[in-house]
Amino acid sequence: MQLPATAKQGARGDLWRRVAAGIILLALVALTVQKGIAWFKGASEKSGAPTAAARPQSSPTSDSASPSASTSLGENRPTTAVPAANLPDARPGPTTAADPTQAKIVLESRGYLVPAHQILVSPKVQGMVVKLDIEEGRRVEKGALLAQIESIEYERDLERAVALYELSKARLLEMENGSRPEEIAQAEAELGQAQEEIVDFERTWKRNQELWKSRSVTEQELQKSEAIYLAARRRIDALNFALQLLRKGPREERIIAARAEVKQYEADVRKAEWRLGNCTIRAPISGTILKKNAEEGNLVNSMALQGNFSLCEMADLSDLEVDLAIQERDVSNIFIGQMCRVRSEAFPKRIYEGYVARLMPIADRAKGAIPVRVKVRVPSEEEGVYLKPEMGANVSFYDARDPKLPAEKK
Repeated sequence: MQLPATAKQGARGDLWRRVAAGIILLALVALTVQKGIAWFKGASEKSGAPTAAARPQSSPTSDSASPSASTSLGENRPTTAVPAANLPDARPGPTTAADPTQAKIVLESRGYLVPAHQILVSPKVQGMVVKLDIEEGRRVEKGALLAQIESIEYERDLERAVALYELSKARLLEMENGSRPEEIAQAEAELGQAQEEIVDFERTWKRNQELWKSRSVTEQELQKSEAIYLAARRRIDALNFALQLLRKGPREERIIAARAEVKQYEADVRKAEWRLGNCTIRAPISGTILKKNAEEGNLVNSMALQGNFSLCEMADLSDLEVDLAIQERDVSNIFIGQMCRVRSEAFPKRIYEGYVARLMPIADRAKGAIPVRVKVRVPSEEEGVYLKPEMGANVSFYDARDPKLPAEKK
């Protein structure tokens, strides 16, 4: 007997619903099992027993560990299990510095060599380079001549400043010394002459007054004689005041102003000397020239946004550091003064001593890491030979403090 079509469709729909319910049930079971495994792992880590998935592989514990064991760029590989202790600082305690041979590697990381101090040598004055003694890779001592800037303009400025300075000093000296005796004597003689002349002018004026009564002189002649007499009196008063000023000397305020003017021109002279002296550029430190930024004949200006604003870059290649980015999960293995061994990727067989110089105060959010600087001890005979800035380097961190560093203060 055949079932009707509607019955067949109902049976088929019921079958699909059962299959869907079974799939949902299996998914719920799988999710429950996954949560149980995660809970079990968390409980194991809290108890201090690492699970098989979290157990790190063993690694070499001596300084002769192969550099091929280093991790890829930007990653750190811990070589021993780090217990998650319930303490504020869970980093491993350093072993006794007196026995560094017993130290073990706790972390390996890759970074780049950078100079501890890299200097951009720029002139303090602008001008054309007329002499240049810069060559990449050449080591220079502090104070060595690097370049010479055209100095004609600065020489003339210095001569002008010196002339104005000498002029201001002469003016001040004249004021401080006051009037000369000859000048005072001359003023007294002029006053005496004016006093003698006024007697004759007064006599003429009085005679004309008498004659005017009899109309023997004109009114114009009388007025003229009177004006001459009065002018002579005013001249005597002026000569008297001038003589008093000569005897007193210049005002104190003018002397103070003259002294200030001398200081002003003296400062101009020193500034002109400074600018002229800076036409000669010398090495600020003893180090190696890394990069040449100008040529002879170039116009350099340290304040320019375009063109040549520096002559070269230099650094002391005996003072190198490795710049590393230590992941936050591994930074508990790092401490200041920690003993390290450094191998460059270019010369992996050459091992250099080092120590953790500093942990930067701010983390890199994008990388989830903290920048760390490891100081490298470079022998003087190998300066700039094997280790060069921006080369890749692998660093092994040990669980001991560097024995060559002074004891840590408690």
